Amino acid sequence: MAFIDLKTLAKREQMPGFHGRFIHAETVTIVRWDVEAGAQLPEHSHPHEQVSNLLVGEFEMTIDGCTKHLQAESVAIVPSNTLHSGRALTNCRFIDIFH
Repeated sequence: MAFIDLKTLAKREQMPGFHGRFIHAETVTIVRWDVEAGAQLPEHSHPHEQVSNLLVGEFEMTIDGCTKHLQAESVAIVPSNTLHSGRALTNCRFIDIFH
């Protein structure tokens, strides 16, 4: 078993305004995101199922054509190979799990 202090991981700006700290395990990736207000998540898909837990802020997310206004404590589940996109309405903090 490993223990990780997120503060020791370097942040990567994966796309403009999305700053993530990545943890890679054998079958799962976890990302702690700090997202700048106004940042756009371009429409995309990937083979991984994704669970997005919004901890702080407000984010508008579209999954398979359905758009929802997320607030702190909201969770969005993105099925494998499903188009999704979004935009940060305020500064946000997410934890994303990819499996």
